[in-house]
Amino acid sequence: MNKRQAANSFATSFLKLILIFVLLAPPGWAQAKAPAGAQTAAGEGTHAKQDTEQKISPQEAEKLFQSVDEILRFVTKDTSFPIKHEVKRQLVSRDQVAAYVTQHTSEDEDAKRLRRSELVLKKFGLLPRSFDLGAFLVALLKEQVAGYYDPKTKTVNLLDWLGAEQQKPVLAHELTHALQDQSFNLDKYMKPADADLDKKKEITSGDILNDEIANTRQAVVEGQAMVVLLDYMLAPLGKSLKDAPQFLEALKQQMLVGAADAVQFQNAPIYMKEALTFPYRYGTDFVAEMLVKGGKEQAFAALFQNPPRTTRQIMEPQTYLKGEHLEPMPLPDFRQVFKNYDRFDVGALGEFDVAILIDQYAGAETSRQMYPHWRGGYYYVARPKGDPAAPLALLYVSRWSNAERASEFAAIYARAIAKRYVHVRDITEPGKAPGVETAALEKLAGKRTWLTEDGPVVIEAEGDTVLIVESADQPLTEKLEEEIFRTTVPAL
Repeated sequence: MNKRQAANSFATSFLKLILIFVLLAPPGWAQAKAPAGAQTAAGEGTHAKQDTEQKISPQEAEKLFQSVDEILRFVTKDTSFPIKHEVKRQLVSRDQVAAYVTQHTSEDEDAKRLRRSELVLKKFGLLPRSFDLGAFLVALLKEQVAGYYDPKTKTVNLLDWLGAEQQKPVLAHELTHALQDQSFNLDKYMKPADADLDKKKEITSGDILNDEIANTRQAVVEGQAMVVLLDYMLAPLGKSLKDAPQFLEALKQQMLVGAADAVQFQNAPIYMKEALTFPYRYGTDFVAEMLVKGGKEQAFAALFQNPPRTTRQIMEPQTYLKGEHLEPMPLPDFRQVFKNYDRFDVGALGEFDVAILIDQYAGAETSRQMYPHWRGGYYYVARPKGDPAAPLALLYVSRWSNAERASEFAAIYARAIAKRYVHVRDITEPGKAPGVETAALEKLAGKRTWLTEDGPVVIEAEGDTVLIVESADQPLTEKLEEEIFRTTVPAL
């Protein structure tokens, strides 16, 4: 778990800010038992209550420190990343971890970005309106952190409340980050992910494409470390993930079982659960696929030299392997169109974000069927000038593989309106009973409008493109319709 900003496309405006510190252990992983027959102690019940947990003894700490070099030799052999210098190591307490997390979520710039992203997520209905994102993150990280590597100090941080044997798989994971850093400089590798689009005067199609880089690179970094962790657990059996891929599913299932004891994680909204585990779950699957298709070189060094760029490539590795190129989506002239509004946030809405959105409003099975048909998307959020109390206006444009899928997505979004707003009235056809058909929509072609307590919601599907405008005045909505459907090109 590499200590750095993580991002997640439209979570870019969200996770780009939250995992600035860390190192979230895949929920429950420390409780995951090794696959049947493996002679290793991954540990159970490691999230003991703080008032009853035992501290590691000096003897155990010494044993743990000594194991660093032994495990480092395993990691270099497993990844072919060379050991260029010694890795520093230290024990940290829960209080130290909590202080670090609190510091970074309360710093002015980070707190501002966190608040901005929280409001955007709520606008999309992906977080409840009463949800406190900052407080949740601090509580979650106190519960779930399982050790971390700090690329700034070149130090692996071990936990003083877990036994030496329990932390060895953690070490395999963290020392992978240390060797990634020695060969490819993790700060430099993740630097393109640090861009805050809100600070740019002009937003280009390239900016939107690059807005997913943080999450894809985080998936590479964490996916490689999880593969090494699994190889370390399988080593006593004389096996590795490449020759025993079935163990990957076993570990993932154990992670889910372990997560049942993680109270903060279990009570989190769907979006938070999926966003926080994306680099670990999908990243591991992605790296495992590279390992099977291209061997060790493809799975490790090559992913730093030619990293994936979209969550679509992570979720569907064949698109990365065949070099799929999606045409950038043409953008309206934001500064001109929104001249009466102040920009609040802007970014990509990638395949992963769309998958969660559909999952939340139509179920996991529909999501699995739909998200591979995504071909591009972005959002722009603004507030009327001089009216800080006004609802945020939202523009969301998505592109699909064909018109049928676009109309299906438009209908899913339309059906969700009643779940996101208290007062909803369909005003598409004057004189018609309001809202009687929305809940049963299977496809939506053309344009429909609803009135809510935050203003109108307009959904328009034309060809392979879906335009959604919320809480905007009529002149802005009409201008956006003209701009989007005048400039949009067919998907590949």
